[in-house]
Amino acid sequence: MEKIIINGGTPLHGEVEISGAKNAALAIIPAAILSQDVCVIENLPCSISDIVYMMKILKQIGAQLKVINKNTIEIDSRHVNSYVISHDMTKHLRASYYFIGALLGRFSRAMVSMPGGCYLGPRPIDQHIKGFELLGATVSVDDNAIVNAKADKLIGSPIYLDMVSVGATVNILLAAVKAKGLTVIENAAKEPHIVDLANFLNSMGADVRGAGTDVIKIRGVEQLHGCTYSIIPDQIEAGTFMVAAAATKGDVLIKNVIPKHLESISKKLIECGAEVEEFDDAVRVSLSQRPEKCNIKTMPHPGFPTDMQPQFAVLLALADGTSIISESVWSNRFKYTEQLNRMGANIKADGQLAVVQGVENLKGAPVKADDLRAGAAMLIAGAAANGTTEIEDIYHIDRGYEEVVEKFKGIGADIKRVYCPDPNALTDVG
Repeated sequence: MEKIIINGGTPLHGEVEISGAKNAALAIIPAAILSQDVCVIENLPCSISDIVYMMKILKQIGAQLKVINKNTIEIDSRHVNSYVISHDMTKHLRASYYFIGALLGRFSRAMVSMPGGCYLGPRPIDQHIKGFELLGATVSVDDNAIVNAKADKLIGSPIYLDMVSVGATVNILLAAVKAKGLTVIENAAKEPHIVDLANFLNSMGADVRGAGTDVIKIRGVEQLHGCTYSIIPDQIEAGTFMVAAAATKGDVLIKNVIPKHLESISKKLIECGAEVEEFDDAVRVSLSQRPEKCNIKTMPHPGFPTDMQPQFAVLLALADGTSIISESVWSNRFKYTEQLNRMGANIKADGQLAVVQGVENLKGAPVKADDLRAGAAMLIAGAAANGTTEIEDIYHIDRGYEEVVEKFKGIGADIKRVYCPDPNALTDVG
């Protein structure tokens, strides 16, 4: 068992380099098998556990991988020979369900166990299934939660999503790029990683138009070819360090970003009194006084991202006044508030609403990472708090942040990762 220990209370200063976008990578990796060729993926956050498991799934179905450098992987999918992915692989991450669309697009067949990942509330895949069926597939889910999708031939179709869903938009894109005819996805998700996936598919010879808007048109092509592609910077990792700079009353230059992707985060930081300076591929965030209160409501892109809500709550916990957080995407995202309250925060959460009464200081305490973004919030809180914070269950953090301890250390945090024996493990007594 590993922990992260932070001695907080020191403003963060310096520069930090942002890795490639986890959410884009998780869609692009399965997309690579549609080419039946060789793809080189650059700016890949290879060390985070979600990416490691996606690579293991590729190997399981016959792809050959070659490490070019620590952030570049060559994927040779010419020998992919299976459309079956078992639960021992999918249980580790939610994004494993993108292989349903990719395998359906490649083989017109897919048998994929339902995924794992952070529990933030019910995550039905009814919109995914709706899209697959409108493309001509027959889809069933058996008693063992295995999704079985098959089609004689995939045919383009108009598809209206009943709700904006990143996952469904990605999966339908993957299934539709080689379907015969025109597919139109209406009410599509508009996140930056949807645009990145579309750009990757087009680099392989697909015909995808409208990504980044709520109507995406895909004209099917018979085959795709290999390519070399560099993944966009991680919007949420960048936002995490932006909030960390403000919460610790620091001054940090966040490099390798696309400032336009960060607009909703920047606006709220400015509302809280922080200074945000934009450059071509960097942002600088500084705050010298106590943050001011503000209200946030999570929304699909271009609104405030739900994946930044826990991190921003730390800043609001230290703000002067009372802030309101409305969570409109996930039904169970406020579990982390119990951990922040252990550190002296005053947050009352009820359903999808949280009232945050700001306090002057947080204090170090033993806490845990309830999920990936909650874990990021604990890192920020630990860096801002007076005293020592010990964070358990950090495997959640490792799912989405590359070299996170080293990056925090590089901007002045007193932070380390330590191994601790599991107190519940059996030991020899003879």
